[in-house]
Amino acid sequence: MKSLPASLRIGELEVRPATALAPMAGLTDSIFRRFMRSLGGCGLVITELVSAEGLVRTRAARRPARTLAYVTFAPEERPIGAQLFGADPGVMAEAARMCQELGFDLVDVNLGCPAPKVCKGRGGSALLRDLTQVERILRAMRAAVSIPLTVKYRSGWSQREVVAVEVARLAADCGLEAVTLHPRTREQGFAGKADWSLIGAVKTAVRIPVIGNGDVTTPEDALRMVAETGCDAVMVGRAAATNPLIFRQISELLAGGSCRRPTERDRYQLLRGYYRLRIEGAHPETIGRMKQFASYFTRGVRDGARLRREICLARQPREILELVDAFFHCELDPVSG
Repeated sequence: MKSLPASLRIGELEVRPATALAPMAGLTDSIFRRFMRSLGGCGLVITELVSAEGLVRTRAARRPARTLAYVTFAPEERPIGAQLFGADPGVMAEAARMCQELGFDLVDVNLGCPAPKVCKGRGGSALLRDLTQVERILRAMRAAVSIPLTVKYRSGWSQREVVAVEVARLAADCGLEAVTLHPRTREQGFAGKADWSLIGAVKTAVRIPVIGNGDVTTPEDALRMVAETGCDAVMVGRAAATNPLIFRQISELLAGGSCRRPTERDRYQLLRGYYRLRIEGAHPETIGRMKQFASYFTRGVRDGARLRREICLARQPREILELVDAFFHCELDPVSG
């Protein structure tokens, strides 16, 4: 049985271990990426999807804009990629050039986002219906940057329009260094089951590295994906929000054949650690993100619904931290920290 590789080489960039945190809108900002890095086991992180047009406009306006927050990162996040979406080859190329200047280790092209707002502008998974335009975009971006260029995409717009292998071959022909496939169609959204056989088909079709993504909900799933598809690395998305220790668990599973499951005490320390980063960051969205992650991190915690209700009513970040401390000191034995 093939095991997860110890490392992944994307052009001149080495990713060790061969795991990646998926770019997720509203989730994988710099604070969450740093939090995941601190837990260990994650080889590569990628920004939330960034509008290429918004980024280029920001430079033209020469003034701070919200878009810049999406391409801000700390040294401890490296290696890190910037994920761009858009439909204009020239704009995508210029945005890629900006990301290289900002110090990113790679640029990733989003051909997978199913959001109506993105698809309406012909970006994201909408481009899977126009591979001629995809080729124009990829060639323009490849000519604009020297750092590795990759693409993350879905298998197609619908089951009648599956283009998983065609996109991978096109990416390789355009000089991209790797592809990441989430084998669901745009019509599926996140429903149904990811068709891992398509990852295997892509791996057979191209010589560049193939990263598998979709339905990796446990550390065991990561190893099973590699065994079943032969992919070169595994990308984890939504499962990282509910179990931030999943990358560490994958490493433990590879090293010793088993991994430690998080206790309620572990969940307390995770939640508290994340909240402290949020409060120290003093970001305008701090309280909203704290409430959002309460719903993720407390799944499976005894009487967690009560804590979520209390947090939902809180008005200040430190009030949320106090609620978490009080809840876990009541539910568990006293915990220091």
